[in-house]
Formats: sequence, C-alpha cells, structure tokens
Amino acid sequence: MKRARVVVVGGGFAGLTLVQKLKDAPVDIVLVDKSNHHLFQPLLYQVAVAALSPGDVATPLRTIFRRQNNVEIRLDEVVAVDRSRREVHLRSRETLGYDWLVMAPGNEPSYFGNDHWREMAPGLKTIEDALTLREKQILALEMALCVSDPHERKRLLTTVVVGGGPTGVEMAGSLAEIARKNVEKDFRGIRAEEIRVVLIDGGERLLAGFPEELSMRTLEDLRELGVEVRLNTRVDKIDEDSVWAGGEQIAAGNVVWAAGNIAAPVLKTLDCELDRVGRVKVEKDLSIPGDGRVFVLGDAMCLETENGTLPGVAQVAMQSGAYVAEIIKDNIPGDRRKPFKYFDKGSMATIGRARAVAHIGKLKIGGFFAWAIWALIHVAFLIQFRSRVRVMLEWMWYYLTFSPGARLLYRYRIFRERKRRVPNGSI
Repeated sequence: MKRARVVVVGGGFAGLTLVQKLKDAPVDIVLVDKSNHHLFQPLLYQVAVAALSPGDVATPLRTIFRRQNNVEIRLDEVVAVDRSRREVHLRSRETLGYDWLVMAPGNEPSYFGNDHWREMAPGLKTIEDALTLREKQILALEMALCVSDPHERKRLLTTVVVGGGPTGVEMAGSLAEIARKNVEKDFRGIRAEEIRVVLIDGGERLLAGFPEELSMRTLEDLRELGVEVRLNTRVDKIDEDSVWAGGEQIAAGNVVWAAGNIAAPVLKTLDCELDRVGRVKVEKDLSIPGDGRVFVLGDAMCLETENGTLPGVAQVAMQSGAYVAEIIKDNIPGDRRKPFKYFDKGSMATIGRARAVAHIGKLKIGGFFAWAIWALIHVAFLIQFRSRVRVMLEWMWYYLTFSPGARLLYRYRIFRERKRRVPNGSI
C-alpha cells in the first residue's frame, strides 16, 4: 500500500516533537525549514550577551534525524499552500503534495506597522539575530574607548530594551549584570556606572503573564542590578541614534526589540480565519476549520480554552506536536478525535545570576531556588547530551568567574570616530 506523506513546515519545538513521535509510523515525512538546525530559543539571549556560543543552543536537523529513516529534510521555505490540490509551494519553485499537512512555522517580531525600525532595533528569533546583537554590543564598547565626545560615549554605552516579557527581562538583566561584573576588567577605561540599560514596556507591569507578586519581584531585581525600568511607556520613534519614548529622547548605541510577535505570513494562504497577530484559529483537535488533514501548531495556532488563549511557549508547542502525531499515526477521523488538552507545567523567567522567578501550579518562587529550577529544566530540554554538558560547564564557569566565554567578533567592521551632535533634550 502507498504510504501517506506528511509534510511538516517548521523544525521548532512543535515540528520536532511531531516528527520524533512518528518515528515508527508507516508514513513518509518531509520536514521543510528555512534553517538547517533546531534552535533552542529559550537560551538564545545567552548567545546575544556572549555567555554561550551558537553551537550550544542549536543542533542540525540532519543530525537529530540521522537514524529516523522515514524523514526527508528540505532546506527551503514554504511560500503558499493550495488546499484544493493538497500541495505546498516552496521558494525554490518546487511543489510538494501531501496527505497530512502540519504547519508550525513559528513567528517573527512585530513592529506594529513600523517595519523600518527592524534594522535599528533587531529582534531575537534566530542565531543571526543573536550574533548581530552580540556584535553590536561588543563594537559599542570598543568604540566607546576611542571617542572623545562625552555625549557620543554616553550614547554608545546605552542600550534600550523594548518589551517587558521574558525575553526583554532576560536581556536587560543579563546586560546589566555583565556591565557590573566584568566590563571594567576587559575594557579598561570604561567604568561600570557608565553602562546604562533602559527597559521600556507599554504595560503596567513586567511579565504580564505571571502573578503580580512575581512581576514586582522582577522589577525590584532589575532595579537592584541597575536597570532603568519605564512602565506605561510606549515607543514613538527609533532611528540609528536614539529612541523616542514617553515624550523623551534617549540617545542609544543599541536597541533590542522584544515587544511583540506576529505569525508567519504563509499562514494567510491557508484561507481561514486569523486572529489579530496572524495566528490561525484552530478547532479543538488543532485542525483548521473544514479540513481535518491540515493542522496548525505552536506559535502559529490560536486556541481558545476556558482559561483563555494558549500562550506561545515551548510546552504548548511540544504537547501539541505529540497530540497531532497520535492522530496521524492512528489515522483517527475527525469525529473520533478527543479535544487537545494542555497541561500547564508552569512559567519561568531568569533575571540574572541566581535571580529568577517561577510560577508552577500554586507555587510562586523567586531568587536562587527559582534560578536553579530554571537552569536544570532548560539544560534537560537541550537536544544533545554534549550540549547539556557543555552548557552546564559554561554556566558553572560563568557563575564562579563572571567571565563570558564567547565575546568574539566574527564580522569585524572598520570604524572611524565620528563627531556627533546630540540634539537638545536627549538624555
């Protein structure tokens, strides 16, 4: 009998889990991703702050599936889906037919209609993003040692992080901690108090998805590290030199965007209802309305439950991938499928060395214990044993010495000192 073909779009947590669960199923799988690796995004910010190397948080897809004979890897990008013909169209102009289609393309930073900010304020979604941010941070320190204009020096040593979710909090806390502990040692001539980190969020509190007491704990920890936190503040403008927010101009050498996400544009070609950020409104079995052989998972799906819309976190992606794998493996018809039920294992965010917050069931904790739980869980979910050992050793070394191990420039740029006129009113 002809084996069913399963086309999986995206090698993130959802796609990876689904393909692994179909290891012994009588199907042929084509996994399409525009990157050749699975990225462990929860630790990507540590690449951006030079605490880890890219290879510590990413594993090639071909290495992961080298022993799974029913998987074919395609380094390509799906640009459109034709459900009437059961085909997906790739950027390479190839067409793939499917019997089952699983869309898990993830998301990308949302600039709320200001896409021209992207170049000045990169997000943190890919290895390239992390390396770009890391390079800009290191170059700013190098340039600050060479300029004579005090306003330009202050600008270069200022970083603005936009967004008070987990990514923004983790970035701001890590940058401030590094400034306090080791910049003076490696960049003689720069004092720790000159390093300025500003965290801006439009909401009333940080980590809006966490209990309020943990949000307050996070705010206190960040301020103790020296981060300037500005709540109820919206960004009005970003250019190559400054950020305008709350009626003020902040001269900044680096800007990190962590303020929001939008789903992958390819989801529009499914021709079904989307929510305000472009996610597909799926049925209870995670299929799209009217087509039980097309599923949307992870960050790309919008599923309403009695507790609200499911968040775009790794646990939702992994559980949704495992759930759909069982449907495909057993070829369960739509009227016999049990609704997807998400088991919430808790939420965690790290703030700095031995600083974190965790909400697990009714347990609300912060400090070293929360950080230790966060570290163990994240290491456990890394793909390869070698990565787990390496990351744990890196963390132990950093914990004891405060010395990052990956402060390298791979794409060195020649720069010249420029005399800048800082506009009146900048701070």
